[in-house]
Order: sequence, then structure tokens, then C-alpha cells
Amino acid sequence: MEKSAKIFIAGHRGMVGSAILRKLEAEGYSRFILRTSGELDLRSQQDVAEFFKTEKPDYVFLAAAKVGGIWANNTLRAEFIYDNLQIQNNVIHQSYLHKVTKLLFLGSSCIYPKLAPQPLKEDYLLNGPLEYTNEPYAIAKIAGIKMCEAYRAQYGCNFISAMPTNLYGPNDNYNLKSSHVLPALIRKFHEARESNRPRVEIWGTGSPKREFMHVDDLAAACFALMLNYSEPRFINVGVGEDISIKDLALLVKKITGYTGELYFDSSKPDGTPRKLMDVSRLHALGFRHNISLEAGIASSYKDFIEKAAVYCRA
Repeated sequence: MEKSAKIFIAGHRGMVGSAILRKLEAEGYSRFILRTSGELDLRSQQDVAEFFKTEKPDYVFLAAAKVGGIWANNTLRAEFIYDNLQIQNNVIHQSYLHKVTKLLFLGSSCIYPKLAPQPLKEDYLLNGPLEYTNEPYAIAKIAGIKMCEAYRAQYGCNFISAMPTNLYGPNDNYNLKSSHVLPALIRKFHEARESNRPRVEIWGTGSPKREFMHVDDLAAACFALMLNYSEPRFINVGVGEDISIKDLALLVKKITGYTGELYFDSSKPDGTPRKLMDVSRLHALGFRHNISLEAGIASSYKDFIEKAAVYCRA
């Protein structure tokens, strides 16, 4: 990827897109094509077509998506499948039409069957039913993978796909109605400590296990893949280690300095029992994460405190 290349980061103000932008700037890249959702509606076929015709990017990082936690995924099911299909269909197709040199499509670990063997190997895709609560989002992401594969097979496009594990870090979503579990825990424990609440309520039993990767590690992986990976098959991106939600809550409790009790509301859904990524193919390329979970949460909590007024508007 030449330093002079024009690079379009779709979703550059989100957690993932902003991390990719920081990484590329640190590596000496400067010719970025950036649009907010207010400036460019990626769901609009006409708007995206006009954008690509005018800007003609050389490389595309497709990090834009409608995302959220269990509540958002399960409640806004139509929005999650429609918005994500529209975004990726438009960007991928226009990248083909305008001869983009390379595109990286970012998906999610939720593409795998709910009860798939652990750890999750890329071969397990479409081998069983999906988790119901995030099925629309997962189906959209699976369609994105298959679209990249199809455009490669029919048109020879160098479009690759990466499936990250659960992410966290700067510019995360801390809205308790739509956030993922880790940012939700950070906000809950912080607010409970500040208001001296006797306990913090946590959805589910605490038994599900999840893997977490700092978004700066993901950005480093995306950069490495854009430089060195051009295989047809999508690739998992993660740390290869997981933790139970209960132990995660205890870790966040420790880092935030909260001294009250934990209450697990078992009437709320747990979601998929376990989602641990097999990252052996990523490791074989020479890439490994650098940020430990405890250090990453500590830095995220510091970032949260500094920007709480912005993060907690809702």
C-alpha cells in the first residue's frame, strides 16, 4: 500500500474506523478520504456511486456498520439487517466498478453457529443455526463475506474479509441500551461508584465466556492484513483467550474501584455460551496482539472518565 495512495475509511469516526485512521497516520499515510454519515449516507446506492466516481479511492477499509449489544440486536432486527446489507453492498460494488486496488471488509465473530465447537475455526461458518438475538446482523456479515468471495471469483477483485472478536477501546459506545458488554460494565461500575450504589446489575448468569481485543490491536492487524494478506478465505482476528462475564465484571469492578456487590439477572438473555476465536492462521502470518485485557480496560476507563460527558449523553 503506497504512501501516496488514496485511502477511504468507511466509518472513520467509529471505534474501529478511528483506530484504523490512527494506525495509518502513525505509519505515515496522509491521503485519506473521510466522510461522516451526515455527509455520505452509505445506505444510498446513488450517493455512494457518486462518491466513488468523484473520489476514486485506491484502498478501502470497510469499517462502517450498524452495531450494538444484545438489546439493540434483538430489538432493532430489521434495521440491523437492512442497514448493514445496504452499506456493504454499495461500498463493495462501487469498489469493483471503480477498480479499487484492495478492499478490507470487517465482519464479526457472531457469524459462527451458536453451538459451534470451540475455538471457532473459519471452517465452522454455516455449519449450524445462528444465535437468535443477533441473527440479522450475523446474516448481513455473512453476506458481506460471500460478496467479497464472489467478486474475487467472478471479477478478480482483491477483496479480503476479517472477522474480529469482541472489541473495546477509545470511541466505544457507552449507551446502556445499545452498547456491548464491556463498555456497559465500565459505565455501570463507574456510575455506581460515583453514586455509592450498593450493587450493580448485570444481564444474564455471568457464565458465558467472551474474548476481547483492544481496538488498537485490531487496527494493527488490519494494517498487516492489507499489506500482507490476499487470500480468498476470510480470517479470524482475535487474541485467542477468553474470560467469563462474571470474571470480566470482577476485573472491571477492580479497575474502577467499585466496592459494592454484583447481581446477575438470570431472567435476561446470556446470548451465545462461548465465542473464542481460533487465530492460528493470523498467528501464522506473524501477527499477535500486544495489549493485555487488564491494561486495555484500565486505559479504556481512563479514556471514559476524560470523555464521560460525551460518552454518556444517553
